[in-house]
This record gives sequence, C-alpha cells and structure tokens, in this order.
Amino acid sequence: MTILHQSPIFGPVKSRRLGISLGINLMPGDGKWCSFDCVYCECGLNKDHRPSKPLPTVEEIEYKLRERLEAMKECGEDLNTLTFSGNGEPTMHPKFSEIVDNVLSLRSKYFPMAKVTVLSNSTQIHRKEVFDALMRVDNAVMKLDTVSEEYIRLVDQPTGHYNIKSIIENLARMNGNAVVQTMFMKGNVKDNDGNLVSVDNCKDEYIEPYIDALKRINPRQVMIYTLDREWPTEGLEKADHETMDTIAEKIRKAGFDTSVSY
Repeated sequence: MTILHQSPIFGPVKSRRLGISLGINLMPGDGKWCSFDCVYCECGLNKDHRPSKPLPTVEEIEYKLRERLEAMKECGEDLNTLTFSGNGEPTMHPKFSEIVDNVLSLRSKYFPMAKVTVLSNSTQIHRKEVFDALMRVDNAVMKLDTVSEEYIRLVDQPTGHYNIKSIIENLARMNGNAVVQTMFMKGNVKDNDGNLVSVDNCKDEYIEPYIDALKRINPRQVMIYTLDREWPTEGLEKADHETMDTIAEKIRKAGFDTSVSY
C-alpha cells in the first residue's frame, strides 16, 4: 500500500530508527514530489502520484505544527524527534531554510528535549541555503545507498543532474555532522531495456568502496536498513539479518557508530 501524507503534520509514529517521531511533510498532500524515484519508495513511483495541489506554505506548516505540539503537550505525550520526511524530498521546498528555523523555535518552546531531524536524499546539499539549514538541525540524515553511480541510476533514479563525487564531497563538508543512511537489499529489477539486473548492494564490490567513502565523509553515525513497508517495484528482496549484521560489523570495524534496522 502506498503511503502518502495529506497533512503537513502527521503522526506521531514509532520509528525504527528515531523513536517517537512527529512527521513534517513539505510536499503537496495529494502526491509525490522528489528528486529521486527510488524503486523501493513507500510513497510509490513519481509517475503514479503526480500532485495537483500546491506546496504547503510556511505559515500553514507553522500553524499546524504549533497546534499539534500544543495538543501533545497538554496530553502529556512523549516526543523524541520532529522529522522532515513525507511525500518526497523536503529540501526541495523553496522555503526549506525558513521552515527549519520555525521548527527549531517551536521545538524549543514545546519539547526542548526533542531532536529535529531531516531525512534527505542529499541531492540538494550543494545549495548553500540548504547546506546551512542542514547544519542547524540536530540530525541531518543523508542518503548514500552506494558509491556506484550506475547503481544509483538504476535504483534511486535521480530525476535531474547527479554526481556521486560531488555528493560525497559535500557530505564531507559537513565536518562530521552528517548521519549517513543506506538501504541494503537484494533481488532484481528491470532496466530501461527490460533486462533483469541485480540490485544486490550487499556484496563486497559495493561495501568496500562504500566504506572508503564513509572515511572521506566521516559521519557521526551510520544507519543501515533494509526493506520494511510495501514497495512499488517487483523483484526486490529484503536483506536477511545475517547479511545486515555482517555489513554493520564491517562498518563498525572501520570506526563508525552503526545502527541496524531489519
């Protein structure tokens, strides 16, 4: 089942990686808008969910978030993180930086112990206002599924210009503030010519250069995970526990704090 969030604010939900999380969706409520078109995306493929509504405004997001936080506070609910996620890539919103500042302010007023987290595919990190905003949040969780650009184009399917070397260099500029998130999986998908191609990025041929990239980026944490919710593309398979644990151990041996979500 495709997951699309109709409201700018959704949840809270229990996140595998972040605890009790209140979601902030900066995309239209009736579709998906993203600079990736990942074959495993729980929001579905871009072509199947074209939005017709406009982006939520700064004022709308601030009002609805304030309203939700006030209600949670009054009811004595717990909150671990306010998380930018939703129906696409949050950093594509033209007012992303301003919205981040509003969320930080509201967090400090209502739930000062909660973190502010951005789940990003890293494609907009070259934009100064986006980079600076990511440096202001508590958790900038940045996607890096592999360092193979061929694999990225098959699985993550960037919708615009994409250069893996540039992504890695910009992540390194975060000076240890980045949290790298990586999807590991197995199976096969059809390429543009209709041929079945492996999407197994659990092999050493992917892991070794990936760890080399982590050494260049120097993230403060690495989050690895595998398929969990339903996905829109046939042929994908979850990575098993043993495989995930083996990958995690290799990353830890390289010196990185690593969490695993099965």
